[in-house]
Amino acid sequence: MPQGLLAGKVAIVTGAGSPIGLGRAITMALIGAGARVAMVDLNQEWLQERLREMHALGGSECAIAAPADVTDPQAVEQAVQTTISRLGGLHVLFNNAGSNPSVLGLGQHASRFWELSPQAWTRVIAINFTGPFLMARAVTEHMRAQRWGRIIGVTTSLDTMYRPRTAPYGPSKAGHEAFIAVMAQELEGSGVTANVLVPGGAANTNLLAHNTEFDRSKLIAPVVMGPPAVWLCSEASAQFNGRRIIAQRWDEKLPLEQRLAQASAPAAWPQLGRQAVNPQ
Repeated sequence: MPQGLLAGKVAIVTGAGSPIGLGRAITMALIGAGARVAMVDLNQEWLQERLREMHALGGSECAIAAPADVTDPQAVEQAVQTTISRLGGLHVLFNNAGSNPSVLGLGQHASRFWELSPQAWTRVIAINFTGPFLMARAVTEHMRAQRWGRIIGVTTSLDTMYRPRTAPYGPSKAGHEAFIAVMAQELEGSGVTANVLVPGGAANTNLLAHNTEFDRSKLIAPVVMGPPAVWLCSEASAQFNGRRIIAQRWDEKLPLEQRLAQASAPAAWPQLGRQAVNPQ
């Protein structure tokens, strides 16, 4: 039997196929902690490469490939049912899948909004915002019935959400984070939590163009996602709900209380206070 903080837990990680992605790092960390993982991605060639890699890491029973387009409701439902039937349960959803127009071949990197095609806007919003909704919708009744679940979304930093020339990526991630804040409130007391995990800045993944102006050696390494991902998926995070963790600030050498004070804050920035004026 697998040993570790997540022994006996089953997780779905979307966007798990990329050879240098956050999903790969998250999947490796969960398997290393004893979880079994259903890897969801649209790129079946990448998925099979990652599956071989994960089996070498954790054995032939540690992971399965569940090819699916997270924007397709039927494919999402099928991926969830495949996970439950083949891995014997479901405890964690990691909504990590994301894209932008340049990755999809639908536009140039850093375009202004009026230069975007409707197709580019619609497809990125579907992957980055609608996909997390469809996945969360598909797993929540199962998690609520067992009174245990973790829904974790990979969004982005606040400044990326509204920085010029980041649409539709930034706005779609802002919507995802707002959705997580809504989920957390609606799931409160159910045994299911909803939280955010972000790297904390530009990460060395395939979301950046191959000819990016960034020096990749100075970007955040995806591996930083692993330790906080494992904690968020564990029994220890039961009271942690509606919050965001910045992975590069997560310091395992610190006591947990100090670690959380340094690395976490409420999701979607409710600390800014209510802005609407409503009738009494």
